[in-house]
Amino acid sequence: MIYYIGVVGTFAFGISGALVAMNKRLDAFGVVIVAFVTSVGGGTLRDTLIEGRDVFWIDDPTYIYFIIGGAITAMVFQERLELLRKHLMLFDTIGLGLFTIAGVQVGLNYNLSYSICIILGVITGAFGGVSRDILVNEIPYIFHKEIYATISILGSAIFLVMHYFGFGDGLYQLIPISIIILLRLLVVSREITLPSLYTDLKRKKKTE
Repeated sequence: MIYYIGVVGTFAFGISGALVAMNKRLDAFGVVIVAFVTSVGGGTLRDTLIEGRDVFWIDDPTYIYFIIGGAITAMVFQERLELLRKHLMLFDTIGLGLFTIAGVQVGLNYNLSYSICIILGVITGAFGGVSRDILVNEIPYIFHKEIYATISILGSAIFLVMHYFGFGDGLYQLIPISIIILLRLLVVSREITLPSLYTDLKRKKKTE
């Protein structure tokens, strides 16, 4: 189950990265590179942190084909997919949900503590997008108003609670994934954001 979650997440992040790259007017090679970094950035960092674990896409090159497939899909259907990305951040959201739980599951497979599993979930789900945004000279979503990592943490915690009570394997993984995706879509559609510290400090200074 975790393999298929990873594959679908890789494809979704491939689309997300490719669309962002095309908006920056990169050539086809640049689009594929950004799609690749978006898809494997978080998982690569996670696997590097775990002693004795091979980097997932080097161990199984099949992931590379899904990344290329996602990039080609984005190129062919750019106009239609861009609407979903722009208004709902759909592919980022799908990737976040899938990769967060995949990261937590990897931590559990290595018998790591729950707190470390949550960190691995956030790294896997969010840091591909961070790498992408740095490449295209954007401020990563996770570092400003967007409620991104918070939802990843919540989804990880829900999955760990289910695992603790014996409901963390197989199809049960789809429950926290769905919660992450639905919460993220709700946050984006309602334009719910965390307050900017700079803005708040500036407003407070004016009132004084």
